Amino acid sequence: MSKRKPFVGGNWKMNLHGSEAQALASALNAGFAHAAQVDAAVFPAFPYLASVGAALAAGGHKIKLGAQDGYFQPNGAFTGEVSLSMLKDVGVKVLLTGHSERRHVLHECDELINRKTRAGLDAGLEVILCVGEKLEQREQGQTDAINAGQTALGLAGVKADQMSRVTIAYEPVWAIGTGKNATPADAQAAHVAIRRVLAGLYGDAIAQGVRIQYGGSVKPANAKELFSQPDIDGGLIGGASLKAEDFLGILNAAVK
Repeated sequence: MSKRKPFVGGNWKMNLHGSEAQALASALNAGFAHAAQVDAAVFPAFPYLASVGAALAAGGHKIKLGAQDGYFQPNGAFTGEVSLSMLKDVGVKVLLTGHSERRHVLHECDELINRKTRAGLDAGLEVILCVGEKLEQREQGQTDAINAGQTALGLAGVKADQMSRVTIAYEPVWAIGTGKNATPADAQAAHVAIRRVLAGLYGDAIAQGVRIQYGGSVKPANAKELFSQPDIDGGLIGGASLKAEDFLGILNAAVK
């Protein structure tokens, strides 16, 4: 297991209404006893950021509030978008960019993802940049090339001194919500390749300090084995983060 402090995020996607989201946040606060050893964040839907943030604050901010998306422009005439200053105003500390559903369902391009990543960092937020290949790309042996391209394009223009606030999330698209999972060895190999890209961009010292999460059907049953790999620094969790017992089990599995 790496010397980097693990970081586990719960992406609630378009799930959980207000009372459900607040109840889950409160349950996680009550059950999470390892904030000194594991960084944690949850990413509720936009309408519930403020109420979930209040629930997290009531528990002593052991878990950070994250946003699933944000716009790169400042406040203005951008109907339907949410500015980063608005996100910060309700307590958001972490921004997701490049999630596979933003890329492949909502068709966000690398340039837009990069603009959001840079804007998030310039706004003082932590950013989780997601990368990962689709099944057909994996079958064609393109895993490392796809991850390298998405990583380099996503970080274009990001300064070396900002990289301490960047986490990379490797999420093989074929393993998200499918019940399929890369083997720990496969995931470790992908993480090593991504870290090699970071070393080429920023040097080995910075690359060794960047946390790389794994996201792809992580569950309490497989989390410990995945997190024991030397280059897997926690996880970005989808479905298993919607139940307190499961997410707490994953958080506990990240304790060194």
